[in-house]
Amino acid sequence: MKEDQKMKQEEIRKSVRDRYGEIAKTGGSCCLPKASCCCGSPSVETISMGIGYSAEDLKSVPEGANLGLGCGNPVALASLREGEVVIDLGSGAGFDCFLAAKAVGEKGRVIGVDMTPEMLDQAKINARKGAYGNVEFRLGEIENLPIADNTGDIVISNCVINLSPDKERVFRETFRVLKPGGRLMVSDIVLLKPLPEAVKASLEAYIGCIAGASMKDDYLNSIGKAGFQDIRIIDESLLHLKDFLNHPTFPMPDLESVKAVSVVSIKVSAKKPD
Repeated sequence: MKEDQKMKQEEIRKSVRDRYGEIAKTGGSCCLPKASCCCGSPSVETISMGIGYSAEDLKSVPEGANLGLGCGNPVALASLREGEVVIDLGSGAGFDCFLAAKAVGEKGRVIGVDMTPEMLDQAKINARKGAYGNVEFRLGEIENLPIADNTGDIVISNCVINLSPDKERVFRETFRVLKPGGRLMVSDIVLLKPLPEAVKASLEAYIGCIAGASMKDDYLNSIGKAGFQDIRIIDESLLHLKDFLNHPTFPMPDLESVKAVSVVSIKVSAKKPD
């Protein structure tokens, strides 16, 4: 990899880490547009219920675990079974980890990985609040998972892989840490057409989950290149033009740039061969 490319990737990681560190401290969130995930007028609870979480889900986790950062509910689609080992990429304050912990039970285990120390600190506090004995959190980048080979039965992730500047490596790492026959279930953001250069160059838009998003076909191909099979789109929904207008984390130079953005929220499953 060229040195300037490495520097650019590290700049992106640092910007994302710093921004999400601030989110962990303030309890605010800004990832997707306000209709689906952001710090606009809707409450975190309203946002979460709008992307697939139930009122029971929200009540079952410690206060402060749900920051409204997702774009779906991967746990609901993962068909988790008692005793399974779940790995959550970009676990944040622990929301999806705690829901998964309930599903896999005391015989199961959940490992959350996040590169932001402030998020990890908050997740550990929340785990103590809820007395989650089957959940642990590890500091690390999703491109270099601090997890041994063949550990997990399933890997989940919620609107995080789009933030990575090296998505192919993320999926290779995901493949590595899964057991043979293991499953992948992610909610994420992809593009239906290339972004305007003004948006693509914006780190603010990157942190807002948009500029870092891949083309839909490229994203799915990256999963296949890592070795996964049976790749399926479980659900997808278009994020509309009005969702991006006047949004503080997604500055646009003009209306034409807004019209040129075509973004989709998708839920994807895949399997590591037996």
